[in-house]
Amino acid sequence: MTESTLTKEAVAEGYRALTRGGWVQARSCFDSVLAQNNDPAALEGLSWIYWWQEDLTACLATREQAYREYHAADDLLGAARMAMWIGDDHLWYGGAFAVAEGWFARARRLLDGLDESPEHGWQAVFDAYLALASRQPAVARRLVSEAQRIGRAHGVVGLQMFGVAMEGVALLEQGEIAAGLRCLDEATTAALAGEYEELVPAIWSCCLLLSACEELRDDERGWQWSQQISAFSNRLGVPFVVGNCRSHFGCILTRRGRWRDAERELVTAVERLPHGPQAWYVDALARLGDLRRRQGRQTEARQAFEEAGEQWFAQAGLAALHLEAGDAAGAAALAERALGQLPEASPKRVDALEVGVRARLALQVPDKAAELARELRHLAATFGTSSLLATAQVCEARLATANKDVELAARHYADAIAGFDRAGTPYEAALARLELAQALASTACSELAVIEARRAWSTLEALDASREADRATALLAELAGNDTTRESCPLTRRQVQILKLAADGLTERQIADHLVLSEHTVHRHLANIYTRLDCSSRAAAVAKAGRIGLI
Repeated sequence: MTESTLTKEAVAEGYRALTRGGWVQARSCFDSVLAQNNDPAALEGLSWIYWWQEDLTACLATREQAYREYHAADDLLGAARMAMWIGDDHLWYGGAFAVAEGWFARARRLLDGLDESPEHGWQAVFDAYLALASRQPAVARRLVSEAQRIGRAHGVVGLQMFGVAMEGVALLEQGEIAAGLRCLDEATTAALAGEYEELVPAIWSCCLLLSACEELRDDERGWQWSQQISAFSNRLGVPFVVGNCRSHFGCILTRRGRWRDAERELVTAVERLPHGPQAWYVDALARLGDLRRRQGRQTEARQAFEEAGEQWFAQAGLAALHLEAGDAAGAAALAERALGQLPEASPKRVDALEVGVRARLALQVPDKAAELARELRHLAATFGTSSLLATAQVCEARLATANKDVELAARHYADAIAGFDRAGTPYEAALARLELAQALASTACSELAVIEARRAWSTLEALDASREADRATALLAELAGNDTTRESCPLTRRQVQILKLAADGLTERQIADHLVLSEHTVHRHLANIYTRLDCSSRAAAVAKAGRIGLI
């Protein structure tokens, strides 16, 4: 067997290993070839290993070396392919549009005059990226239609299906929501069915779908596909959520109430993206800040939001923090700042609109609050997802409460709770219940207020949303007419759990592991326990809890 044949077989084996996630075997195959010569196909394969490892510097260097070797060998298809992927890396990882445009232009010229090939289809895909970035969805649709045609003609399913995914994105941009989501669903189905020849376009299809679900607040669809993607990833043994996709996944997990899983994804994203695209990094920070705010870790939330700078989601999150701290004017200004960054038809505006309504009501400017609520209602009707519609209902309920129409407010809150329950977003449903309980507290429906407050408390406590759980506890005490509820049982169910484990001698880390919580959360609970029991040490708290029959 000739050396050339051995080289081709080793490279082929390396690519087969890549398609099944066998990074170690693939690396061994490519390294064995590269020890003998700078084979461009082996360099190309090695670049994909670096891509999977999210090592952009090594990936780009290896791709550029492969480009030069293909060009020197007069393999124009290979050189064009490398030029496209180099451009893609500069576009998405580096945010360097001008550099990306240069590489894409180089690929076009190399392909010009060559017989049609899958590379021509991929070039159409990359050109569609640029069209979408410049807000030309109609142009993008024509390009991805051509990519699909080439994929079908050459039997490249991954190219065809990724073209379908990109068509879905273009349709969403044109406001054709149902059609766009159908395209993304189909492309993701093909990806998880193993129909794509390569894993990377399969990942992209999944990421485009998760991104769309997050933006549209399509929490039901996002969660269903997240489970499918996770199961596929586990079966294959590869990380099917990488780069900015991890932030979208983390946000979906956060809204679903899977906060420990969300924390893992978002912290990993923040740790891995500081030297990647700045837009991806601040996206991850903003979403981590949102998780921290929900957890009641306000200082950490503020730090994340402030580090994210002018990112729209971070500005809306900061607005919420200001409102919670009693600074309604600051909250209103930050909400407007976030809205100023976003197109009028974007569902991303909902977070800023929602906090803007609350801030304007707190400032006693009901007309402005109603204006913001109308815009939110229009966006919810346009996109039609359960979470968006429920958020709009909550804002309508707040307006009704401000107008002292408790009956109307209660109807809106009930509709909102049902919507959040359908969407599977427990935190939002619990907050709506808590607001409903507050609205009912001053009416003849105080018993119903107690029921709603208890249900809200139960959910918030289970989520470990300590700040909001404490609000529910305080409301229940108020509804009881005095502080006897708190005095007879000064600790929450979770705090009793933690104190029992502390009494058994477990450390904070051991308690955290046992209850599947963060160590920070356990530390905060213990501090609150000492305050509620009026003790200054663990031993004293355990002793007092024993005396009053809590443990």
